[in-house]
Amino acid sequence: MTVAPGGVAAALLVAVGGAVGAAARHLVGLAVPGRRATAAVNVAGSALLGAVGGAVAGGASPTLSLLVGAGFCGAFTTYSSFAVELQRLLAERNWRSAAAFGVGVLVAALLGAAAGYAAVS
Repeated sequence: MTVAPGGVAAALLVAVGGAVGAAARHLVGLAVPGRRATAAVNVAGSALLGAVGGAVAGGASPTLSLLVGAGFCGAFTTYSSFAVELQRLLAERNWRSAAAFGVGVLVAALLGAAAGYAAVS
């Protein structure tokens, strides 16, 4: 099934994926404490989004990008929580933890996206 990117059906796919992604993010937050949850969802979401990109590049329906990419991954990952948690560490002058968290999550998310892409390519 192919859906026009600007239509109502596309918006519904993003909404459904987003609802599932938001619920999944909430459940991870309940199971995993603090910054670890933010790191986990951002790395896992990046890997999944990389896989979606690789699948679509390999011929999968672009509809996958709407449902899983923009929808699920958009709601599951959380750059805003990452930024707030990093800011909190900086405000506390916890330089080592801030550097480890900031650089660690960014590098791990990039590696996750590359691994996800490679896994389906």
